[in-house]
Amino acid sequence: MLNHEFIDLLKVIIRQPSVVGAEHSFFRVLQRELEERGAKVTWYEGLLVAQGSDPFSTMFSAHIDRHGLICTGPNEFQYAAFVSANRTDLLNNSVSEELMSKVTERFQSERVYAYEPWSGVYRGNGVIERAYVCEFRNNLIFEINGLADVVAGTPIAFKDKLRLHQGRLAGQLDNVLTAAALVHLFSLGFKGTAFFTAQEEAGKSWRYLLEWFRRFGGSTNRLFVVDTSPFPDIESANQQLLVLREKDANAAFNPESTALIETLCRENGFSFLYKDKYVEAENQLLIRAGEKPRSLGSTEMGRVIAASNGLVDGTTIQIPTTGYHTMEESASVESVAAFISILGMLSDI
Repeated sequence: MLNHEFIDLLKVIIRQPSVVGAEHSFFRVLQRELEERGAKVTWYEGLLVAQGSDPFSTMFSAHIDRHGLICTGPNEFQYAAFVSANRTDLLNNSVSEELMSKVTERFQSERVYAYEPWSGVYRGNGVIERAYVCEFRNNLIFEINGLADVVAGTPIAFKDKLRLHQGRLAGQLDNVLTAAALVHLFSLGFKGTAFFTAQEEAGKSWRYLLEWFRRFGGSTNRLFVVDTSPFPDIESANQQLLVLREKDANAAFNPESTALIETLCRENGFSFLYKDKYVEAENQLLIRAGEKPRSLGSTEMGRVIAASNGLVDGTTIQIPTTGYHTMEESASVESVAAFISILGMLSDI
């Protein structure tokens, strides 16, 4: 079962806005929660670092940005991840028309609110009435009822709260769920380092992480990146408690670190799946059916490994979820409990 303190923490921070590119106010919330638990907290551009008494003993990283919108003009709002990633034309190879279609359907009638990006001060609320691809600008535009007076540059977060139903946690979990787990570790006596990165959904977080290792990293930089992992439905998500990877589209992960996680899972009876093998098996079926295969995915871990020239290595540990990138994303309580247990074992707590 999950610790009540963890659930209480998650309830608090899931209500705090952290739109891609406007995460400063969320960093402030994290700083308070971490320092209350005895961590030494340092801010860098796009990165908050929390350290215990033995910083290089164990290192975890979680991104803290969540999807939302950004005001780009009078009563005009765009998808924040695309703006933050400087994707000005969404009809190129970086973002497919299929993705655009999914986004336009995903947030219809969702309640949202505007906030000051640094302080988190509330600036009003509204409801998404319509989302569409503008034929003139080739970009996603959202129409919101209630935020006509918001000025350009203001982030717009989705109104959210944690829900617990039939053994599953639900809300906009990616990636506040694993970030909360890292904060909770300090309550349990964690002595290592926890990194909290910004703009992962825009593909930028790995740069902030790599810069820290270039400045302060030691000779052994074994890193565990934690996140959620999407599945199409609850049945497929419940086939395993945890998701591991041997690689992504960018790089192969550290085999010793990955083997260690697998061993811990086996010893403790935690079922697991390798996501890269899962995708490769699905791709064989797609190819036989004459369809285009899916990408292995691009993760923060893979990007850091590929760009670090051997400076940083490691692997990933993920929680299987459904309802990816929506307000209805859910994870089983059993999976989250297994995930926190594995983090504790890696940290010797």
